[in-house]
Amino acid sequence: MEKAFKGIAASEGIAIGPAIIYQRPILEIFEKKIKEEERPAEIERLKQAVSQAKVQLEEIKEKSKKEVGLKEAEIFSAHLMLLDDPLILPVALHKISQKKISAEQAWQEVIEEAAALFEQIEDEYIRARVVDLKDVGERVLRNLQGKREEVLSELPEPSIILAADLTPSDTAQMIFSKVLGLATEQGGRTSHTAIIARALELPTVVGLGDIISEASNGLTLIVDGYEGLVILDPTPATRRKYQEKKEVYLAEKRKLAELRDLPAQTQDGFRLELAVNIGNPKDAQQARAYHPDGVGLFRTEFLYLDRNCLPEEEEQFQTYKEVAEIFSPKPIVIRTLDIGGDKDIPCLDLPKELNPFLGWRAIRIGLDRPEILKTQLRAILRASPFAQIKLMFPMISTIDEVRKAKALVEEVKKELLHQKVPFEKKVEIGIMIEVPSAALAADILAKEVDFFSIGTNDLIQYTFSADRGNQRVSYLYQPFHPATLRLIKMTVEAAHAHGKWVGMCGEMAGEILATPLLVGLGIDELSMTATSLLRVKQVVRKLSLADCQKLVREVFRLTETSQIEARIKDFLKEKEKSSHSKTFARGSRF
Repeated sequence: MEKAFKGIAASEGIAIGPAIIYQRPILEIFEKKIKEEERPAEIERLKQAVSQAKVQLEEIKEKSKKEVGLKEAEIFSAHLMLLDDPLILPVALHKISQKKISAEQAWQEVIEEAAALFEQIEDEYIRARVVDLKDVGERVLRNLQGKREEVLSELPEPSIILAADLTPSDTAQMIFSKVLGLATEQGGRTSHTAIIARALELPTVVGLGDIISEASNGLTLIVDGYEGLVILDPTPATRRKYQEKKEVYLAEKRKLAELRDLPAQTQDGFRLELAVNIGNPKDAQQARAYHPDGVGLFRTEFLYLDRNCLPEEEEQFQTYKEVAEIFSPKPIVIRTLDIGGDKDIPCLDLPKELNPFLGWRAIRIGLDRPEILKTQLRAILRASPFAQIKLMFPMISTIDEVRKAKALVEEVKKELLHQKVPFEKKVEIGIMIEVPSAALAADILAKEVDFFSIGTNDLIQYTFSADRGNQRVSYLYQPFHPATLRLIKMTVEAAHAHGKWVGMCGEMAGEILATPLLVGLGIDELSMTATSLLRVKQVVRKLSLADCQKLVREVFRLTETSQIEARIKDFLKEKEKSSHSKTFARGSRF
């Protein structure tokens, strides 16, 4: 009998197909005392199981890099670090010796103790590591018991995976060509499953609650990744309805593809640059297919992750040159290292901080350790003859930081000139506007740089003093709050008053609900994930600058986020009605 379940829409699309219920096997651990002479053998068994887990995780990480992306594969670097944590394996080995218990029992005790400790910590980043810890723990236990890992790489036919939850290892090992969609009882939009699903454009709904008890293998499911619905055992009429909806979605994708070579230009001639955010050369290759106007944000952190030594200048140069050659002659904005104490970076030996998001990070590290920043600046400047490269500094809070960073650029230029190394002499220098102090002093900072790029993710987080990953305060992450919009407006006006261009590279840039507002505010460039680009372009081409400017005036008279969002939705509906576009409403998420 047909039954619908409401969850959280985690990745757009419609999937129709048979269910495969995935339930992770329960590993039973029994209390067992060992004899004195058995201790060395148990210790060696645990060491071998951990070594085997490291090999397995390296293989999974490489598979993720190739099939999903470097950013998504980083989770397995964290898993490997957990296996080297001095509070994990050494403590388990000590338990074997002191308590004379089995390797399985000692390991399980340590994992449970560490998980309980993590769960008590208020920091959301640390608490989130519980999932990683338990995933790693189960892997080692399976190795100890000689059990084959249950993976989702052997589906008999294309299917929809239905699970209570999916660990990073579960998700990474899927054969994605046979996965039609995902549905889980637990999880949220920021879960690892959701992130991977969006990267692969797999229709996904999470947070469904108790659904598995009413399902069975082979039962037809419908996953509606737009509305956050999963329908069990749909009637023929419901199936036909969703098949039609799916065909509309596929038709829209084909229609969007026709926009690739067209400009993001409003009906009254305002041209908006649409760029992409990338994190490595592979991202660049994939993003190029969407015909963006350039790269608005090239994150360089991947060069520093998962390694014991800093990347040398030549390695960085070759990477920047590779991306430059992919996009040339289009502009590429390369952001210098933006990382802090919230991540484990062995090659940087960053101190642990109580509040890493307000601590020693990004440009602050670069100015305190100029040898690191200068090496990166040399590599970027050396790559500048191969494309229209622009340089951008993150996390700028004061004008003094800008001037010190620019002084380092001049030092590097003099060194390159002395060594007769070719580089573009007039590389544009910009800064991220992601700290409220920078937005409030934008008129001062605009005199020092060539452009701004608004990082809305951090700007909103810092404006409301709310960690966007913390579910308890997630309601404060409000892109459409009057305070957020005023900071954006202030930044744009300051840049334009000094003849400088301003872009946006946070999540808000790819949010269709924000598009008419950003057009009306006069943003020059929006940079986003490649998969969002064509949909934003479609919306831009249905708008007029004059109407968007009128909308901005209306919105700035409102006082509540809900009022502002409602007004923008009404505005988009009016545009939908006037253009007679049925797909516009779906793309606008209302």
